[in-house]
This record gives sequence, C-alpha cells and structure tokens, in this order.
Amino acid sequence: MSCKVLIADDEPNILISLEFLMQREGYVVSVARDGQEALDLLRSERPQLVLLDVMMPKKTGFEVCQELRADEALKGTRVLMLTARGRDTDIAKGMAMGADAYMTKPFSTQELVLKVRELLAPLA
Repeated sequence: MSCKVLIADDEPNILISLEFLMQREGYVVSVARDGQEALDLLRSERPQLVLLDVMMPKKTGFEVCQELRADEALKGTRVLMLTARGRDTDIAKGMAMGADAYMTKPFSTQELVLKVRELLAPLA
C-alpha cells in the first residue's frame, strides 16, 4: 500500500513540482492551496504525511499544524514544514507547534525525498 501525502502550498509552481516529485516516488498525492483546504483534506483523506507551507491564505501552516495536533484522529500525521521562513524563531515555532521536521525553501529535492522517506519509514 502506498502512503498518502498531502501537499499544502499556495504557490502553483511549487504544488506542481512537489506533486510530480512525490508521485514519482510512488506516493498517493493530494494538494491543498490554503490552510483551510489542507485541514479539510487531512480530515477526509487521512494522509500519513503533510508537506506544509507556513504562509498560506485562510490559515497559516502554524495554525494547521496546531489544529492537527489537537485532533485525536489526526495527531499521528507526520508534518514536514516546507517554507521560505527560515529564521531560528520560525523553526522553533514550527517545532513547538508539533512539526516533525522543518525545511526551508529553496530546498534540495534529493534532501526532501530523503526526509519524506525518513518520516514515513516507521509507518511503512
């Protein structure tokens, strides 16, 4: 069974490239263009991992992560924050909100694939 991955980002070019990359790795992929859509898809599709941008309309990635961790049914979902916000305070906030990992844009696709595999390994 393939793991499900949700990509939540409001930048169309990033969504397209990440969707292609994750599908190439054999994951079942869904996409969200804002924080509220991400939460709705998390609840309906139950992906094992979400690649979560911080700066999105409706709800930020920080808010999505916080709500996900507060939801008993979703709190086992792995969260990889993938964002341009790379200050130490942003990273600390993301980890405090419950992210499993934090990567800054621009990122190496090879590093991203390795991190996704690492996060999903215990679930495979």
